[in-house]
Amino acid sequence: MIEGVTFDQLRIFAAAAEEKSFSAAGRRLGRAQSVVSQAIANLEEQLGVELFRREGRYPELTPGGELLLADAKAMLGGMALMKSRARGMAAGIESELSVAVDVMFPMSVLTRTAEVFGKRFPLTPLRLYVEALGGVAKNVLQQQSQIGILCNLPISISGLMTERLLAVEMVNVAAPSHPLAMKNAPLGECEVAQHVQLVLTDRTELTDGQEFSVHSRRNWRLADLGAKHAFLLAGLGWGGMPLEMVQNDLDAGRLRELQLQDIPARVQISMSAAYRQDAPPGPAGRWFIEQLKNFAVESQGVQELKEYA
Repeated sequence: MIEGVTFDQLRIFAAAAEEKSFSAAGRRLGRAQSVVSQAIANLEEQLGVELFRREGRYPELTPGGELLLADAKAMLGGMALMKSRARGMAAGIESELSVAVDVMFPMSVLTRTAEVFGKRFPLTPLRLYVEALGGVAKNVLQQQSQIGILCNLPISISGLMTERLLAVEMVNVAAPSHPLAMKNAPLGECEVAQHVQLVLTDRTELTDGQEFSVHSRRNWRLADLGAKHAFLLAGLGWGGMPLEMVQNDLDAGRLRELQLQDIPARVQISMSAAYRQDAPPGPAGRWFIEQLKNFAVESQGVQELKEYA
């Protein structure tokens, strides 16, 4: 009966097909040829399908055997994957790693980290969530993510441990067609306050009642940094953006940096890795954080660190 098919039979079937010989399959598996032949015969009887033709000197797969060989290999591969994953879990490696990332964090650092993570932990799925302002902290506090990459907000968030990664340079910009971008003289705060400022909004309650770098009474609030970028390019307002994200636009003349008189032209936003105090990262999470630190150091022009082993 099909229900009685064993993984040992499938292993013998796959070896016989790959070696194109029952005796060679036996040598590969450390079994006698008679054992291999009997196992194949039993499998054919259980499946009700002839797997090999035996008329010639060497057995040849039948069309049905070729189809079932693919299924057998898939099942054997799945079993090997399960065993490997179980070994990792037994060693304390997370079954998956979920990371919440602030929209301001440099994607170049994140993608490089994700690339090497995939090679080091191929069986550990990576889940990434992009949030703004308090969204990262809330995600980690509610245990939706094991690790957060957040900007250091001027608010107290209890229950989190943080490790500094890097500083993101922010720059105030507007489209060339925007009235503020047409001014040659430094702009006073009263002047910029007359124009729509595009502001990133927090969808959580963690920063209720707080404003961050809001200088205009007229402001449009967006929850997505990509949307804010598009609005800036369209000339719908002015606002602060990570320099890395708009450097190409500045170089190409699609955006212009605003010269502000009473507002710092460029500010540094410190960013850190964070996790719950009662749930420190496991081996994969710790490795991920150390790689973030390494690539963050490289991105800011400091001497390269050796890969965390």
